[in-house]
Amino acid sequence: MTAPPPTGLRRAGRLLWLAPREAVVLVLRLYQLTLSPLLGPVCRFAPSCSSYAVTAVRRYGVLHGGWLTARRLARCHPWNDGGWDPVPERPHEHSTTTS
Repeated sequence: MTAPPPTGLRRAGRLLWLAPREAVVLVLRLYQLTLSPLLGPVCRFAPSCSSYAVTAVRRYGVLHGGWLTARRLARCHPWNDGGWDPVPERPHEHSTTTS
């Protein structure tokens, strides 16, 4: 049995739920396209902090993704070597390999 298609009210609720997330992503993308090129390559991490923020907000939402981004920015200082630091995967996103 298939689920009924989303009603207009459900669709509107989903859009309202995603609106803050997409608004934050839009601000981050504007930063990436305007200010980031002027600053040059100064990030000590890969992916860059703004790319990390976009991924974190899309994956976890504004609050948790913002918290992860704030923690990442706190690690960005001269005494940290940086390096590869991806956004942690959600528990159900782990892929398993079978041999």
